[in-house]
Amino acid sequence: MEAYDNWREEKRSAYLYAIVAEYEKNEQHKKMFRELKAAAEKQAALWEKKMQNQGLPPPTFTPDFRTRLVASLIKLIGPEHLHHILAAMKIRGMSVFTHYHHEHRHTSLNAASNLRAAVFGINDGLISNMSLILGVAGANVNHHFILLAGVAGLLAGACSMGAGEYISVRSQREVFEYQIVIEKKELEEYPEEEIAELSFIYQARGIPKEEADRLAKIMIDNPETALDTLAREELGLNPNDLVSPIGAMISSFFSFALGAFLPLIPFLLGDSSFNMPISIAITGVSLFTIGAALSLFTNKNPIRQGLRMLLIGFIAGIVTFSIGKLLGVAMH
Repeated sequence: MEAYDNWREEKRSAYLYAIVAEYEKNEQHKKMFRELKAAAEKQAALWEKKMQNQGLPPPTFTPDFRTRLVASLIKLIGPEHLHHILAAMKIRGMSVFTHYHHEHRHTSLNAASNLRAAVFGINDGLISNMSLILGVAGANVNHHFILLAGVAGLLAGACSMGAGEYISVRSQREVFEYQIVIEKKELEEYPEEEIAELSFIYQARGIPKEEADRLAKIMIDNPETALDTLAREELGLNPNDLVSPIGAMISSFFSFALGAFLPLIPFLLGDSSFNMPISIAITGVSLFTIGAALSLFTNKNPIRQGLRMLLIGFIAGIVTFSIGKLLGVAMH
């Protein structure tokens, strides 16, 4: 059945390459996807021949529901917006949609991406829990209910963020690992076809055919770089982007929890009429600081960034407090 599965995968790729080529606007990209379609058809023919040698009946390809759905999405929104889905479905050449984006990110965010994610996590926890506290306070409930709501919001939000990040990173790794297994098999089965596919991608970037052929052969002939190169150039995946799912989960959990903890501090110290003003002040200072810190990544004016973040938090707080007030009046 392995031969049949590989044949079907190549036929599905050829089917989608044809649609991507039809709806791709860049002429060089169109040419590349047409050539990749022809390469996929050629590889499918090799697998079909193997099936014939094994005495298996000649297969017939019919696109399944998932393939038809992706084809419809390509027609609707274009292939450039679906490069992650297409890469997971063994559609090569996705790096033409992500190449420049990746180059920019890797020069600036390899080390800083974790810090930026932590800053956003703190910001999410801060705004969501302060909004929750204000919403509950707007309903005129006592200190204990506000404290209970704040602690519940911290735990629920942190667990949700951690679980979501784990699933996201785990899924990304699974796609990468699955594709690498496929690429490794294809390198063993037909290395010349892999060289040709990689050359098509380089040509789509404007590299002359002779140079593209030479570069592709050098990359594939080197066992230390072959799989890494195919992952980057054919799939648009960067191994350096793949972090530990457990690490990402823990980081998201604690960064959100830290942000959500800040507005709770006054309420944890006792029941006082100053709790809410102090909580709002702590939140305001924290939001401004986070906004200013984000200017490190955006190269914008830190004062303006801080004030913008403060305004966003202010609006969120006003909305939730007003809703809580209305609900409190209605319930009484």
